[in-house]
Amino acid sequence: MAQKLKGAKTETGLSAARVTEFLQDNPDFFIKHPEVLNTVSPPTRELGGGVADLQQAMIDRLRDEIAMLSAERDSLVGTSRANMQTQSRIHGCVLAILGAKSFEHLIQTVTNDFSMILDLDIVTLCIEATESESQSIKTRGLVVVPPGTVENILGERRLVLRNDVTGDPELFDAGATLVRSDAVVRLDISESTPPALLAFGSREPDRFETGQATELLDFLASVLEHVVRIWLQLSE
Repeated sequence: MAQKLKGAKTETGLSAARVTEFLQDNPDFFIKHPEVLNTVSPPTRELGGGVADLQQAMIDRLRDEIAMLSAERDSLVGTSRANMQTQSRIHGCVLAILGAKSFEHLIQTVTNDFSMILDLDIVTLCIEATESESQSIKTRGLVVVPPGTVENILGERRLVLRNDVTGDPELFDAGATLVRSDAVVRLDISESTPPALLAFGSREPDRFETGQATELLDFLASVLEHVVRIWLQLSE
């Protein structure tokens, strides 16, 4: 007779008897691990024809409520993490513009570095100017837009979020083909400067959409306004 190979695997698995024995030896198991009860089916009771098992109905309802609360918790945690990430990125932008070594460096930071820090496709700084005035704007990175552009887009609003849009060539120039959603913020730099705005563009159709919190973008625009006034030695 052939001998059994040493170390050969034997059939393993949990039998009902072993599970019962374990639970009897650990009566507080479900107290320490209540989440397990969500997957355990209680025994049904035969109550006779026409009699409803209210206990089973209550258990089913409680399970539905637990599942709903778990989904809400996961959504809240995800939103909190996203908000913390956005806040960290906005703080990074603020530190970047505060560290600018010149006005030209400031504009470069806004139009180049912001898109990388914020994980966007394009960020532009737009200034309203007439054709003759545009000739005097030599700072690289500034986008010159026609008079009335800021009013046409924002009206009396400080900021607007737009989702599932076609990129505006006036705001994003050659990068407009990438833009599917954008955020546009009015910049109130000084009474002596023309209207201006900051435009953020993303290829994701739902990156910006109505209903999203705008406090951080508003804060970033306020800091930028202040820093521009310092560099240009302007009053509010």
